[in-house]
Amino acid sequence: MKKIIHFLCIMLILLLTLTGCGEEQATSKKTTNTSNTVQNKTKEDSKVSVDYNQSAQKQMAKPEAGQTVAIIHVKNYGDVKVKFFEDVAPKAVENFTTHAKEGYYNGVIFHRVIKEFMIQGGDPEGTGMGGESIWEEDFAEELSPELVPYRGSLCMASRGLENSPSLGSQFFITQANYDEQMASYMQSYGYPADLLEQYKNYGGYLSLYQQYTVFGQVYEGMEIVDKIASVETDEGDKPVEDVVIESIEVVVAE
Repeated sequence: MKKIIHFLCIMLILLLTLTGCGEEQATSKKTTNTSNTVQNKTKEDSKVSVDYNQSAQKQMAKPEAGQTVAIIHVKNYGDVKVKFFEDVAPKAVENFTTHAKEGYYNGVIFHRVIKEFMIQGGDPEGTGMGGESIWEEDFAEELSPELVPYRGSLCMASRGLENSPSLGSQFFITQANYDEQMASYMQSYGYPADLLEQYKNYGGYLSLYQQYTVFGQVYEGMEIVDKIASVETDEGDKPVEDVVIESIEVVVAE
């Protein structure tokens, strides 16, 4: 029961947590409608034939030789390696990799960390209120029912504006593990049994499904993500000691 209560609290704040530089009024409105949004998205997805087992295996697989990947060098922690889904989220991938190549993320901190949820960075200001896309204007979500916020998914943070482009430079990596009580809760919202089975296999945070752009997946270095997620934080979920991205190296998988 305590976990369910905690989950409900997280549901109320997660959109605020994941907004980059959102206006408070717009964020509050979207947060209030989170339950309805989840139910509507689930109904829409049920109309689309998705082989969640096959798509999950594809999402979690190692990158193929020649595929573009990135190595996130985190000072004093180690490297986190991610692959991308250019076919589904081309703008998000281009935005992230271009920023990385140009050194935009060098020295940027993970400004918000919540254990068993996610770690968020990408804001040069380090406040959660800054950052912009490579086009110097927000761009829209790129959603696919086949990409799920499983543990280790690389997603775009959002300013939370409904019906408007709201993505800039901020991103997050889901860190949560599978939780049986949470699975039961999500089942009550009508999530497909096949999807819940993959959640059991891979963990993650299903309430983010079809609400945030999944454009990459960690394929090596989740132990580093776990270490970052376990750091001491203040009341605003900001690490007490800065967790710094030294650089992000864009390379080709061997």
